[in-house]
Amino acid sequence: MNGLMRICLAGIAAMGVTAAASAEPGPLVEPAELKTVLDEQDPIVLDIRGEAYAKGHIDGAVSAPYALFRGPAENPGQLVPEDRLETVYEELGLAMDRPVVIVSEGDTNSDFGAAARVYWTLKSSGFGKLSILNGGTAAWVAAGLPLSKTPVQPQPTELDITWDNRWTAGTDEVASIVKGEREAVLVDARPAGFYEGKQAHDAAERPGTLPGARNLAHSSFFRPDATAISPVDDVAALKSSLGIGEGEEVVSFCNTGHWAATDWFALSELGGIENVKLYPGSMVEYSASGHEMANVPGLVENLLNQFRRSN
Repeated sequence: MNGLMRICLAGIAAMGVTAAASAEPGPLVEPAELKTVLDEQDPIVLDIRGEAYAKGHIDGAVSAPYALFRGPAENPGQLVPEDRLETVYEELGLAMDRPVVIVSEGDTNSDFGAAARVYWTLKSSGFGKLSILNGGTAAWVAAGLPLSKTPVQPQPTELDITWDNRWTAGTDEVASIVKGEREAVLVDARPAGFYEGKQAHDAAERPGTLPGARNLAHSSFFRPDATAISPVDDVAALKSSLGIGEGEEVVSFCNTGHWAATDWFALSELGGIENVKLYPGSMVEYSASGHEMANVPGLVENLLNQFRRSN
């Protein structure tokens, strides 16, 4: 091999390394990868843990408590009004052309739903460069990476957002699916006890699920005792297990759009399944609407379930 060829090949290899190093992360980013991204790029890191931020956070991260992206106590999954979301984003210093990395605590697999719900909210607001730190702050610390106690005061920005309904299902839309007026696969992301009507959220009017729904608990996407979500390796098998046809609409729901966000993220962002929607208000909102439900226990059984929950 002559010297010129060696130089050319070395240059091509260097270009490949540079391109790989500067590539933006995908929907999931691991701690070591995020460390590289922080060193080489300029992402906005949103720490959604709330009070835990002051005890130690990734250096440069902005505190963005999960409550900013949630509804009132009587309907926690309710969408935050668009004008309020816009103000929140501006105060957090978000910009459409900067990558955003969402960081939760990572202490349970349920906690992942918070990061997924924020991701879904940002995506629906028009942000396109989004990632979740897989395993959250717990994974960052477990990887031997440092935390900072220096708070970050973001520089406010000016935005003009428009909510994109492509990934949102409302109560009327869900009711029309239940009535058979439109076709969609309904996916209940809650543990079996909720799906079977043996448990209910405190804010729900009735226990039970949506008629015709398939149960795919959010925990299905995690290895036992793991808090980092697993990759979706066999998308075809997953679609087959849920009865999802090619291009068919899918609606993920739970109690308040939290666990459902994990299913939405796994199906849409990791599995690449198109036309997956999240029902933000979920069963808390639906159970108060008076529409038909399934797996609703009888009066006596319901009273017994309430007694068990209070003891």
